[in-house]
Amino acid sequence: MRAAFASALALFAALPAFAQDNLDTLDNAALLPKAQAEGKVTVYAFTSRIGRVETAFEAAYPGIDMVSFDMSSTEQIARIKSEAQAGLPGADVIYISDAPVVMTELLAGGLIAPYVPPRVAADLPDAMKSPLLAQRLSTKVLMYNEESYPQGAPVDNLWDLTTPEWKGKVVMVDPLQRGDYLDLMTEIVLKSDMMAEAYQAQFGKPIQLASGVENAGQQFIADLFANDVVLMGSTDDVNAAVGAKGQSAAPIGFTSYSDRRDNEDEGWALQVANDVMPANGIVFPALLAVNPKAANPAAARLAVDFLMGDDSETGGDGFKPFYVAGDWPTRSDIAPHPDAIPLDQFNGWIIDPAQTAQIRAEVADLILTLQ
Repeated sequence: MRAAFASALALFAALPAFAQDNLDTLDNAALLPKAQAEGKVTVYAFTSRIGRVETAFEAAYPGIDMVSFDMSSTEQIARIKSEAQAGLPGADVIYISDAPVVMTELLAGGLIAPYVPPRVAADLPDAMKSPLLAQRLSTKVLMYNEESYPQGAPVDNLWDLTTPEWKGKVVMVDPLQRGDYLDLMTEIVLKSDMMAEAYQAQFGKPIQLASGVENAGQQFIADLFANDVVLMGSTDDVNAAVGAKGQSAAPIGFTSYSDRRDNEDEGWALQVANDVMPANGIVFPALLAVNPKAANPAAARLAVDFLMGDDSETGGDGFKPFYVAGDWPTRSDIAPHPDAIPLDQFNGWIIDPAQTAQIRAEVADLILTLQ
């Protein structure tokens, strides 16, 4: 024991002086000179909005270069694993969704580490800071074109999507390529009792399961694929297909509620189908973590703090790209966006990552047989 303790002391003595501090407990004033000495922070992010954060961060902290990479959560997970195996440093900050895989593989495997900035800890519910920090809540939900359907959503039940009227007119990203969409399909299976009730409401009779199908959620997925669901390569592709103006009878599809923010710039007319039975899709956390072997550990923590927003009621420049209808801040002291449907009135299922992780692979296997 004494030998081990002596070895540990020798190791700490060999490190730069600031590495001996517990960086997780330091405030921004104490982190800043250490981060400036590092001069750089690398961020993997599952949203293109990270580019706007990069510009704002570098304006707030001159001399610290934020290098951001926009890649899907599925791509991040694969990259983080491969970099760890190769002994490469990788990103300092990981901004990611797909919580079921992140929790059970990356966090449990020690490939990422939790960090909650002390400045905001008191303003976060326990579930939003453990086991990982959630910056906001995001969605994968049913969206429609409000120019094509000015009276409101053209469907009021998920089972509508399996009917002849919508054959070949439902679009989504391939769930086997993007984890958030697989989480959506998994949640539908987890909510099979509700899906069975919705079936009876839609068709006026109890659901009859096909041979080999175990529950109403699986039956829905099978029927959706049998109805020629259109699988696309990216969320932007779905948004354009559903939202593009000038369509007389636009398709409907699963995408992000917050993508309505781009309606004006992109010429879209996206709107959420919030009154669909039994739910319009899923609500899930956007997670922030740090690399336990970060090349720039102080700058990493400063960047996470910045992404959580400043002390204003809208979160300031760090949170500005995410202060839109369709993203709900997890901090209780940031006001909800005035144009957003309140979370308690939003008809989406809030996922339980642990439950999702238990059957996610089975749902993926089912979808593989249907493609």
